[in-house]
Amino acid sequence: MAKSKSEKVLAENRKARHDYFIEQGFEAGLELVGTEVKSIRNGRSNLKDSYAEVRNGEIFVRNLHVSPYEQGNIFNVDPLRDRKLLLHKSEIYKLDALASQDGYTLVPLSLYLKNGRVKMHLGVGKGKKNYDKRDSMLERDHKRDIDREMKEKYK
Repeated sequence: MAKSKSEKVLAENRKARHDYFIEQGFEAGLELVGTEVKSIRNGRSNLKDSYAEVRNGEIFVRNLHVSPYEQGNIFNVDPLRDRKLLLHKSEIYKLDALASQDGYTLVPLSLYLKNGRVKMHLGVGKGKKNYDKRDSMLERDHKRDIDREMKEKYK
């Protein structure tokens, strides 16, 4: 019998989809130390303003805030430290090539548990201009209105 792949979303960067056109997504593992896993499992992490960068053939996430574990000891680490992403070399080269294009960046989209391991969904995004953001909001409003009308019509 096949093992079910349960994925529990622990943190989500909702602002990323508002600020970027996400063109591709990748799954990456996180190199965590000490009680960081317990803190992330408790939902004490924040992806807001975080980004990823390639340094010396490795990818690091910056500004990922993981609050110290409350029952932890003096060995709790810095909440905003850089965390290494675990990817294959070919994926790192591909992400480096995509991110080095003008206007593109690597944006963490979500943290989730997959088979007991903390994973990150990393997206390659191009920044939106203000008029793009307004267009997206208008489209979302129109879609919501249409759905509301359809729901009332077929009630």
